[in-house]
Amino acid sequence: TFGAGCFWGVESLFRAILGVTDVRVGYTGGNRPNPTYEQVCTGVTGHAEAVEVTYDESLVSYNKLLEVFWGNHNPTTPNQQGPDHGSQYRSVIFFHDEEQQAQAEASVMEVQKKWEKPVVTEIVPAAVFYPAEDYHQRYFEKRGIAPTCHV
Repeated sequence: TFGAGCFWGVESLFRAILGVTDVRVGYTGGNRPNPTYEQVCTGVTGHAEAVEVTYDESLVSYNKLLEVFWGNHNPTTPNQQGPDHGSQYRSVIFFHDEEQQAQAEASVMEVQKKWEKPVVTEIVPAAVFYPAEDYHQRYFEKRGIAPTCHV
């Protein structure tokens, strides 16, 4: 589960990877059960806009997912991606087991070599994931527009 700014663009990126079988956009990492988009946008729920990625490990590795994550946002800007500001847009990896945690932590060391500023990405245990409202799922695909949110 990854947070890298506006979840619409992040979803599109992960959907394009061979071996990814599903991606859901939603909210996680906060303190309010069943938050709405409007509540998350206020910043008071503590949730991040995130994507929950389901994948076939025989076709794509977790390290490949990490590469896509790191390569498509700025991990040095706290609570911001491009024009989007707020804690809901923070850079965060929600790991689901110790192996993912170890791989995510190791990847930070490599990514930091590419940036002058410190990488501020949080690496935290996965929390309850609340799927976003239906109109947010496959947002660009449903509208027939090209993803425009990310690097």
